[in-house]
Amino acid sequence: MSNLLEEHVQMGYYVNVEAGVKIFIEDVNPEGNKTILFIHGWPLSHKQFEYQFNVLPAMGYRCIGIDWRGFGNSDKPFSGYHYDRLADDIRAVVGALRLENCTLAGHSTGGAIAIRYMARYNGYGVSKLVLIDAAAPRGFTPETANKFLIENANDRPKMLQGITDTFFFQYITGPFSDWFFQMGLEAAGWSTAAVIKLLRDENVSQDLHQIFVPTLIIHGIHDKVIPFAQALEVNKVIRNSQLVPFQYSGHGPFWEERDRFNQVLTQFIG
Repeated sequence: MSNLLEEHVQMGYYVNVEAGVKIFIEDVNPEGNKTILFIHGWPLSHKQFEYQFNVLPAMGYRCIGIDWRGFGNSDKPFSGYHYDRLADDIRAVVGALRLENCTLAGHSTGGAIAIRYMARYNGYGVSKLVLIDAAAPRGFTPETANKFLIENANDRPKMLQGITDTFFFQYITGPFSDWFFQMGLEAAGWSTAAVIKLLRDENVSQDLHQIFVPTLIIHGIHDKVIPFAQALEVNKVIRNSQLVPFQYSGHGPFWEERDRFNQVLTQFIG
């Protein structure tokens, strides 16, 4: 295992997922008796779950955050931005950390990656699934994607600010907006664009039929990024799923209703 993991100055470490590509891992409370593996959304990083990592480890949970390739502190190769490869990266992390019976929690595009992982690897190492405003069954319309691609190619900071401005239903302060915006800037421009194309060109509609673990679906009813109607679709197809609408949230219930979010999440995990 030692050759798979490398220490990092931030008290996290890296996992090699393929030759020349390392994924950054933040592993909080490794001795916790129940493990949650968090997969962030586009164009963010594991830092979006700060308000879970502040609370859940003290309740006995092991919280693992990963940064996808191209985002956050991970390596930023020019290729590999497809659901299959991103799911393969998750599989490499699950294997390197020898995770068993963990809860896989994915937000937005991270939710779609989690769905592909469950289908592609028969849920290896995962006993429960949490989908948070998941980009499922679909991601972006061609119109939305093409608008983002043009903005990304010409003024990525402006695009990121626009995403931050529409992300939340609840009021956010200037400093919070700045923090959230900076998360997006950590990504590479090419990986940011590649995932816009992924959200336009791929979907996970067929994968939903291959999920058999208990699944919690959390979705803000005011979500302007992934409409709440899509959560109803996902809930209908995943057999063993429950949908919990968040009445005061947009695309970010993990922050907008963080106390309730943490309570619903831990009740589901048990």
